[in-house]
Amino acid sequence: MDVPSQLEARQADELVDPRRRPRFKLEVELRIYPRDCPVIRGQTVDISESGISVMLRTEIPLGEIVRLEFTLSLGEVEIFAVVRQRSAFRYGFQFVEAVLADDVIARTCRQLSVEQSVREA
Repeated sequence: MDVPSQLEARQADELVDPRRRPRFKLEVELRIYPRDCPVIRGQTVDISESGISVMLRTEIPLGEIVRLEFTLSLGEVEIFAVVRQRSAFRYGFQFVEAVLADDVIARTCRQLSVEQSVREA
């Protein structure tokens, strides 16, 4: 396969599955602070270094930037995220840059990777 074909194939793969980071099951309470609205509480489903899935009973518009707060075993996380997906009550949030939170999230994902691979073995 020549270089342009490889590049086109890679771009097609990214369009089909833009998620490049592994997801790990995570069930913790989460608080969401949308613009000009009271706090929304939810339950996480899974997490990756680039985003988080959450079950909500309240609707949040796609594309809205919100502040998320939740507690991981390695510390408190406060991070901004954009609402990327919605399927019934399940929402997908993509994290927006936040260096300190990224470190806690990355370390937690590594820890969950080890814990969940041990359970599956």
